[in-house]
Amino acid sequence: MKRILRHFVIDSVSIFLVSSIASGMMFEKGIETLLLTGLGLTIASLIAKPVINILMLPINLITFGLFRWVAAVAVLYIVTLIVPGFKIIGFSFGGYSNIWFDVPTIALTGILAFLAFSLLHSLISSFIYWLIK
Repeated sequence: MKRILRHFVIDSVSIFLVSSIASGMMFEKGIETLLLTGLGLTIASLIAKPVINILMLPINLITFGLFRWVAAVAVLYIVTLIVPGFKIIGFSFGGYSNIWFDVPTIALTGILAFLAFSLLHSLISSFIYWLIK
């Protein structure tokens, strides 16, 4: 139970941070939909993601694990189908400029938006898991 609660908190915080960094995620009822999305993402990650990873094991072995993002994209898509009020309409990042480097603006739609959001979600949630350890 403790593990599930930790997953829920980390997934909810990660989804909130992802939606703050890039626009394109819609939560129709605000925090209620955000928490419901975190719950759906937790359940889907604990149940559906291992099944998808086992089904795609040969492709995963050939690509040295790079194909695991497809499982994360599938889980995110499943959550958009299940949770009412949660939609991904596109990925839009305004860019970032600094003295040392520049990140250009990025605008993606369709499956590329799901891929970008799942990549950003996995990076942020992995960082949070690393902080907790």
